[in-house]
Amino acid sequence: MNTDAVFQQTFEAMQQEPGVILFTALQWIPQRSSLKRLFTSHPAEYPVGGEKTVEISPGWLGTVIEDKKPFLAGDLKALREVFTDSELIQQLGCGAVINVPVLDHGHNVVGVLALLDAEGNYTRQSVETAVDVINAHLAELVQAFEAHPTEVEFPEAPAKDTV
Repeated sequence: MNTDAVFQQTFEAMQQEPGVILFTALQWIPQRSSLKRLFTSHPAEYPVGGEKTVEISPGWLGTVIEDKKPFLAGDLKALREVFTDSELIQQLGCGAVINVPVLDHGHNVVGVLALLDAEGNYTRQSVETAVDVINAHLAELVQAFEAHPTEVEFPEAPAKDTV
C-alpha cells in the first residue's frame, strides 16, 4: 500500500473543503504517548519522522486521544495555548487548527490529521466538514496508519534471578 498516496488524496480533498495550508498525518504511538509524523505538506518545516511528545498539551490529549473528539483552535490565542510551535505555524500563514482523530474498527485512535489554515477560517462547520472527508476515506486512512508499526518487536530477554 502506498500510504503517502492515501494521505495525499486526503490532503487534496481537505484543500477543497474545509481548506488547509498545512496538513500533517500523525500516528498515535500509545506506548510512548507520542505522535509521529508520517506525512506532511511542508516537509522542510515539519519533516516526516518527527515526533511530538512533551509539547502536547494535556487538554489537547484529553480531547483528541482520550475523548476521541476533534479539536478546534480558531485563532492564534487558542492555538498558542496548545502548541509550542505557534511561531512557526504563524510564519506559514496559519492561525487556526483542526485536529481529528482517526479511529480503527475497535474505536482506537490510530492517528490524528492536523489541518491548519489562516486565523478565523475554521468554525464548527469546518470541523464537521473535515470529519466528513475523513469518514469518506476512513478505511484507507486506517490501513495507511496501521501500515506503520508503532513499536519494534524485541525478543524477550531471559528472566533475571532476583536471589
